[in-house]
Amino acid sequence: MISSLRLKGRILMGLIAIGDIHGCAKSLDALLERLELSDDDHLLFVGDYIDRGPDSKGVIDRLLDLREEHECTFLRGNHESLMLGYLNAGAFNLWRVNGGIATLQSYMKNGQPDVEIPEAHQEFVRGTELYYETDDFLFVHAGLKADVSVEDNLEQFDEEVFLWERGHLEASEYAWDKTIVCGHTPQPEPINKERLIMIDTGCVYHMQPGMGRLTAVRLPEREFVDVEYEG
Repeated sequence: MISSLRLKGRILMGLIAIGDIHGCAKSLDALLERLELSDDDHLLFVGDYIDRGPDSKGVIDRLLDLREEHECTFLRGNHESLMLGYLNAGAFNLWRVNGGIATLQSYMKNGQPDVEIPEAHQEFVRGTELYYETDDFLFVHAGLKADVSVEDNLEQFDEEVFLWERGHLEASEYAWDKTIVCGHTPQPEPINKERLIMIDTGCVYHMQPGMGRLTAVRLPEREFVDVEYEG
């Protein structure tokens, strides 16, 4: 079982959640520059660092450097889970149809067919967390079951829910006692409800109308910051 972080009772200053990056390394750099980070900022990434975009390797390189400069929390997305299936058991078919080929290509050196994923990158993916909890917020990649309390969702510890859930999009009410912050499902604009914040604005889907931005949110202020896709 993957360990999960609980920081109930701790006051977090400068907490910034960042949405799905999907290999868009230049967009990540642009967003970090626009955020004008301070030493006190805590960066929380909701997962899906890899796949589909042009430079998954570059994204992980940047995140490894970033955690040396700032407090960072890296959640696991469904795409990191697919990559782990490949790394741990050679499972490739599902990863392939979900953008895994683009990720492997980013690790090819000088166009050579051999793929070498650095051990530090493999450790990074294996070290991602399934959720992160504070007094007021629960951060998770995909979402939670809307008709089940946050506590019960966590007790059930269903990785399929944490990584793939979309049922909360259709819900009119939530059984949650705190706000869920997630990504996973691209939206033309961030969703900002009392109990739900969604920050995947489809950076890698820049060819689709209304998509193509990488979004972050400062909490608890709910200040949204975004940049356009940069290829």
